[in-house]
Amino acid sequence: MTIRLKVCAWIAATMVMLPLPAAHAQPFPVKPVRFIIPFPPGGPTDILGRLTAERLARIWSVQVIADNRPGGGGNIGTEQCARSPADGYTICMISIAQSISPSIYPKLAFDPVRDFSHVTLLATLPSLLVVHPSLPAKNVRELIAYAKTRPGALNYASGGSGTSSHLLMEMFNLQGGIRMVHVAYKGTGPALVDQVSGLIEVAFSTAIAVLPYVQSGRLRALAVSTKERLPTLPDVPTIDESGLAGFDGGSWQGVVMPAGAPREIVNTVHGDLVKMLRSSDMKERILAMGGIALGNAPDEFSAFMKAESEKWAKVAKAANVKME
Repeated sequence: MTIRLKVCAWIAATMVMLPLPAAHAQPFPVKPVRFIIPFPPGGPTDILGRLTAERLARIWSVQVIADNRPGGGGNIGTEQCARSPADGYTICMISIAQSISPSIYPKLAFDPVRDFSHVTLLATLPSLLVVHPSLPAKNVRELIAYAKTRPGALNYASGGSGTSSHLLMEMFNLQGGIRMVHVAYKGTGPALVDQVSGLIEVAFSTAIAVLPYVQSGRLRALAVSTKERLPTLPDVPTIDESGLAGFDGGSWQGVVMPAGAPREIVNTVHGDLVKMLRSSDMKERILAMGGIALGNAPDEFSAFMKAESEKWAKVAKAANVKME
């Protein structure tokens, strides 16, 4: 073999051993995205979900189809999400209800920690501890003292058995060492009607639902359920500040994908959602709903979901809350 041929052969062999250039990653998304909302139209999760879908469609220049799949306290749509292809083209709203569900539904078909790729926590929706003005309690300490002298005499309303308003009050009962009687309603609206009329003395209700009644004086707000005060009611203390140290609970909404979704797509969606949540107009929209815009990292949201599931499992067990 001539020197020239040997050189050519060496070059050819060297080229075979060199790594091929990485294929250019296909941009995401390149087709419509399904956005599952596991609650009916009109509620906080639906309102925030549709707003989020609209903003993502604007950012991505593709259709983001808001797909309401209500039923089972949000569990039907959430199960559909868990069973969808993990290709990044199904994203879903998830709420506090799904962190409670494993501890109260014996045959739940999904695990909120294991079966999802957690993208970000969108917002928290603090609840207000409200009482009818006829009740003499002006703060949390006075309410607890009043209830201790009348065990089982006070009634509290919830939007339904197993809902956040139910579990929040059971946590309040446990930490306060009191016993108030649960009266379950089919939603927050009917519960508020009876509380405003004076048939029910106490309730936890989301700020967005109860704020008009507080501002008009038809209900009295004693405290905020989360560890931070509500910007729209800066003078109302938190329950943690009011004597029940460590009390922290409220409704929240986040975004997930089916487990196994490509990490690069999860990161893309996360980045776009965080930019959206940091915009002044989005913050104001969520604040007007009685919420606080957040936007944490996927790993932080996953840890948050695990902590929430464990917290509500303890409350449900202590209060013996179960759904058939």
